[in-house]
Amino acid sequence: MDDKPSPGTLNENSEFLFSFGVIADIQYANLEDGYNYQGNRRRYYRHSLLHLQGAIEHWNKERILPCCVLQLGDIIDGYNAQYKASEKSLELVMNVFQMLKVPVHHTWGNHEFYNFSRDYLTNSKLNTKYLEDQIVHHPETVTSGNYYAYHFVPFPKFRFILLDAYDLSVLGVDQSSPKYQQCLKMLREHNPNLELNSPQGLSEPQFVQFNGGFSQEQLNWLNEVLTFSDTNQEKVVIVNVILSNSHQAISCRQRSETQDPSIQTLLIRHCGNEESAKENENYYPLSLEKN
Repeated sequence: MDDKPSPGTLNENSEFLFSFGVIADIQYANLEDGYNYQGNRRRYYRHSLLHLQGAIEHWNKERILPCCVLQLGDIIDGYNAQYKASEKSLELVMNVFQMLKVPVHHTWGNHEFYNFSRDYLTNSKLNTKYLEDQIVHHPETVTSGNYYAYHFVPFPKFRFILLDAYDLSVLGVDQSSPKYQQCLKMLREHNPNLELNSPQGLSEPQFVQFNGGFSQEQLNWLNEVLTFSDTNQEKVVIVNVILSNSHQAISCRQRSETQDPSIQTLLIRHCGNEESAKENENYYPLSLEKN
């Protein structure tokens, strides 16, 4: 038997450093209960707001507050767009988040893009890039502005990196734009189905319309930030929505770790299996410890 403790276990020699909260798939809508796209999971649209309130109450009552909360996308459901309720529903959810005593970092999933354009999101409260860390004398660690990604330091020697999982996507961009045409061409090359949301018969089922990917530009930026973290002996938390080429981001990290095996990574991904808020308590306080 392996007596080695699991990564999440605190032993008597561990020193508590900090904690952070994670929540995903709130998918609020002022609608009666329904089902997901496949029709095999029940969704509790209104009830999700109660679970968000419960999560925030839990975090606010912690003896040692978490340093922040990571909101991993799909904050409101795509049905809001059909009923022209996107802005109102987002406002309701964001008003609940105002109860939180610590900063919240938002990532964007497919449901954000069902409701809003990328330009809208960039200018909305879901853009938390103002919380990013500015590394002096390292301009290569600053994003170009062509994608929504940033990094921050919640505790010395720990760096969190939020990635834009829909950097390459047909969602949220003008259909007349070159980027849309590029992404649509890539999608059709890998998915011959008339219904591009269907993975039926695909050897690479991630190539569906509701998914997305990283541009090479974003991957290059990620590599620069990881190189800085390696050089400065930082532990890294990568926050991501699972997507078509997420393995490339993992490869960036693996290359860095071969350079310095003392650097550790925690990859948090919203896997998009569309579990509803009522089916499971989908908020988790996570802790990091010093070895």
